[in-house]
Amino acid sequence: MMATDAIPTLSPEMAAEVIDPQSYAAWDGLLDTFDWLRDNRPVARVVAPDDSFDPFWLITRYDDVMQISKDNKTFLNNPRSVVFSGREGIDFARKVTGGSPHLVASLVTFDAPVHPKYRRLTQDWFMPKNLQKMEAEIGALAKSTVGRMVGAADDDGVVDFVSAVAAPYPLHVIMQILGVPEEDEQRMLFLTQQMFGGQDEDLNKSNMADMTPEQITQLVAGAVADFTAYFAKLTAEKRANPTEDVASVIANATVDGEPLNDRDMAGYYIIVASAGHDTTSASTAGAMMALAQDPEQFARVKADRSLLSGIVEEAIRWTSPVQHFMRTAAEDTEIGGQKIAKDDWLMINYVAANHDPAQFEDPRKFDASRSPNRHLAFGAGAHQCLGLHMARLEMRILFNELLDRIETLELAGEPKRAKSTFVGGLKSLPIRYSLSK
Repeated sequence: MMATDAIPTLSPEMAAEVIDPQSYAAWDGLLDTFDWLRDNRPVARVVAPDDSFDPFWLITRYDDVMQISKDNKTFLNNPRSVVFSGREGIDFARKVTGGSPHLVASLVTFDAPVHPKYRRLTQDWFMPKNLQKMEAEIGALAKSTVGRMVGAADDDGVVDFVSAVAAPYPLHVIMQILGVPEEDEQRMLFLTQQMFGGQDEDLNKSNMADMTPEQITQLVAGAVADFTAYFAKLTAEKRANPTEDVASVIANATVDGEPLNDRDMAGYYIIVASAGHDTTSASTAGAMMALAQDPEQFARVKADRSLLSGIVEEAIRWTSPVQHFMRTAAEDTEIGGQKIAKDDWLMINYVAANHDPAQFEDPRKFDASRSPNRHLAFGAGAHQCLGLHMARLEMRILFNELLDRIETLELAGEPKRAKSTFVGGLKSLPIRYSLSK
């Protein structure tokens, strides 16, 4: 394909839609927009009519998102914000950090040669061979979580699956991995929701339905400060009395012979503590909603546990909890026949890529038997999700337990999605079920 200098720019209305948290809460309309974009403007320039954010390229085709994800030399994470934000928010972040657009310095904001050095610190810990040691413990957590769900149901067998299961279960798993006491788990959940809650007043705990970019960034900065203070105390404990958990690995880690500085260490804890449960929570709720909407598929996977892995992979694709990341072009290049200039900002949209019919037949359908299922919800290349094996393991164990305990399943109300452009998913899922005898 010959590269072009012509600039396909979105209309102001469509530009507003693709960055509006409410669009991600509405979902189906957004998927319609992405369908149109992949067919007509797969690499599109997004410009703010009011100059409220820096222009960027929106990438919606699976193949193009994959190309960018794997080319970590041409497309960088660090120079500009790795998550979409308006100019007010980024300016505030620079003031707070002394110049960085990133409120948190973590694996997702590092490029080579720093990134691989930091990733290696915990990579072995999250590999399947090591995680096998935790299967019995995670199984016990799954059993107790489902037991609490049963106890939380009303007289009609109705319960909010998100608050009863999808939120607390992965939170408890990752906090045990970090060595965080159970009594502090709700604090960790609260701070995570403030970080990733976007403009959703139910999740960001602000009681504000409409927040400015600067207000959102201030809220996130406060959560980061609280996280940092908490993990500073935990670091001191793990240095004095190291154990076999991830917190001890981070607290006692060295890079190039030196301990991690305070900002980088805090960022490492934060990315494990927050991303390690919020995304898995979204995928877990997504899978349960899909099964509640499709009694035939629920019966099929209940009878055939070989489909457990399929449930997990399809839930992660179908939900796409991490909805986008931003990249910065390190040099003049080209994507999908469109010329991209050095320093241009790009949004790789995983929701759009994971619903690309060129890669996934009937992509809006949840199909536990879908094969192959090479989704991009974990990313690809050097920045592929560090905790992907953990997410798959805990979801597989949980759904095995749920399928053992539940005989029938249906929706008992309207599911509600979070208003967020970054990490998204269901914030409530009322279900009705009956127990197996």
